[in-house]
Amino acid sequence: MAFNIKKRGKLTYYYEGDAPVLSSLVTETQPDGDLRIHFAGLTGGYSAKGVLGLDELVTMDPEREIPLVFECWEKWLRDAGICQSLREVDFIEMHVFGCQPKHPNPLSDPAGYQQEIERLRAAYGKAYRNWWAAHCPDNGLPCRFTVHVVDVPDRAASYEFYSVGLLQRAH
Repeated sequence: MAFNIKKRGKLTYYYEGDAPVLSSLVTETQPDGDLRIHFAGLTGGYSAKGVLGLDELVTMDPEREIPLVFECWEKWLRDAGICQSLREVDFIEMHVFGCQPKHPNPLSDPAGYQQEIERLRAAYGKAYRNWWAAHCPDNGLPCRFTVHVVDVPDRAASYEFYSVGLLQRAH
């Protein structure tokens, strides 16, 4: 996939389509040539299915969704010609929107609903830790990790991520 690219000063916007709602990536050129990269928010549900062209829709499964989010970001970096791997990027901030469980209904099964929240939290923590250890073991971890519990438009997803990282050219 080829991005439409718009440069404006030290910012470069990478977006799709003729009437985009937002950019997939925005880079900010630093005085030393490094790139500060802003990754658009997306999920491992419908977002990843579309970006990666998957046949399967992953639903409420953090251990499968979280790697898909990172896989999408890595694909965007390659498609934009920025770099080949997330291993080349040092993440600074990670913002996550945890979705409310879709089942069971909190009114008819409050205990089951609470159990599902706990399952998602545990699965999320495990998947996130495992991804960093397996894919970027030599990189540092983001210093800011913000989690907001909301419901996002992607009805299949358990989480939505967006992030900021730095591609250090002299590194």
